[in-house]
Amino acid sequence: MPNTGPGMIVDVEQAVERLRAGELVAFPTETVYGLGADALNRSAIGKVFSAKGRPPDHPLIVHLPNLDLAQKWSSGFSNSALRLATEFWPGPLTLIVKRAEFVPLEVTGGQETVGLRVPSHPVAQELLSRFGGGIAGPSANRFGKVSSTSADDVLREFPDSNLGVLDGGTCVGGIESTIVDCSGDSLAILRPGLVTAEQIFESLGIMPRGREASSPRTAGGHQTHYSPSARVVILSPVELDILIAKVAGAESGNRYMLCVAGAPSGLPRQMKPVPVSGDPVELASRLYSLFRQADREGYSHIVFLQPEPGGVGVAIADRLNRAAAREEV
Repeated sequence: MPNTGPGMIVDVEQAVERLRAGELVAFPTETVYGLGADALNRSAIGKVFSAKGRPPDHPLIVHLPNLDLAQKWSSGFSNSALRLATEFWPGPLTLIVKRAEFVPLEVTGGQETVGLRVPSHPVAQELLSRFGGGIAGPSANRFGKVSSTSADDVLREFPDSNLGVLDGGTCVGGIESTIVDCSGDSLAILRPGLVTAEQIFESLGIMPRGREASSPRTAGGHQTHYSPSARVVILSPVELDILIAKVAGAESGNRYMLCVAGAPSGLPRQMKPVPVSGDPVELASRLYSLFRQADREGYSHIVFLQPEPGGVGVAIADRLNRAAAREEV
């Protein structure tokens, strides 16, 4: 296997060699970059948890090249799971199903369920097809921090690790996959994403419920997650006006990056407007890059308006709420 050194860009052939040798490879998907390992190699799986600082009971998602292979990683797909997979794979949807007996419990966090996904990104597809097996791939970031949406993000996140990074450009989706629990008698969305509850209802005629105490543990399930160093603040339009007036009338060391569509003019010097789209899909594609920009530029706060309810707005609200600090500003 070529010696790529710490945090080096690799090609698909090198990435496959690294995976087969039990090493880690960061790879692009249409959502975010994954930190990949051979999902059947327990030693390699341990390296994922170590690199991320991730609790061992926090399950990993297994990425596969197609539905046929994904079904082999489960002891059985329900009719609902099969219909969702047929409609939304390849794509930003993870299905929680009963694991096949060979699936390591290290991947599932000790549970009898496993999260499976078939990504649509062409580079991910090439990697998975050439590897010929499952790649366990949580987001390529330190546990609880902001997910990576570019190869540069990954290299900055893991500057001292011997990590091969497969560069597939900037992820178009920008937030993690929707996770749907199909392991029981009813459907539940355990993490909202770009595949929405409304789309699932349209597909199945069933409105999925939300996460419950008895739901399987999943990736991205912690209450605090996706957090930049800057404090994330979510406001109504009225609350935003109050904050602007408050900042204008006080001297402090705080600096605010204001991410709203149609930012008002005449802002106090402590506030920098960064216009964003009112379209939640477009905002999702930029959300984590905005978080990282705020940290690079030394802002103490990054401000968003409360997303509209429904559709992808639910996923935006989920990521903002997990990242937000609720103290007064």
